[in-house]
Amino acid sequence: MLSCCAPCSCAVIEKLALKKVDFTVLFYNPNIMPQEEYEKRKEENKRICKKFGVPFLDMDYDNAAWLNFIKGFESEPERGERCKKCFLFRLKKAAKYAKENGFEAFSSVLGVSRYKNLEDVNAIAKDVAAKEGIPYVDTNWRKGGLEERRRALIKEENIYSQKYCGCVFSQKSAKNS
Repeated sequence: MLSCCAPCSCAVIEKLALKKVDFTVLFYNPNIMPQEEYEKRKEENKRICKKFGVPFLDMDYDNAAWLNFIKGFESEPERGERCKKCFLFRLKKAAKYAKENGFEAFSSVLGVSRYKNLEDVNAIAKDVAAKEGIPYVDTNWRKGGLEERRRALIKEENIYSQKYCGCVFSQKSAKNS
């Protein structure tokens, strides 16, 4: 499961762990800036995974590759084409990793936040899944009480919650709102 941050993934991690689902959390977020922010988010993800006994995998931080991929989309608004390109970049890496390492499928919590378009995430993921030859588990992690549980876990576990999605462009947008 591709995770963007602990606040978005905590309730999903808890639910799947309690159901004894065999899964691994993949942290691949080269969009997050600055790197200190990336490290904070990674450590919170690791902490939550450890609490629930879930394997955690950290992929390389390569912000330059991400910036190159979204080049020309820097001035796009949040939830616009830049976000779609960002989802594509990260989901493609997750799908390739899953296929190359013997996973049966892949999933993501990129659409958990109300600041992101779940339909975009799922459509992009399904396209990536078809091209990479590995199934995508299309689940709406916002439903079934998970949003309420997510908020409760953030408080209970004192999970660090950021004020912006992750990239420098969303950070600027958050400061201006």
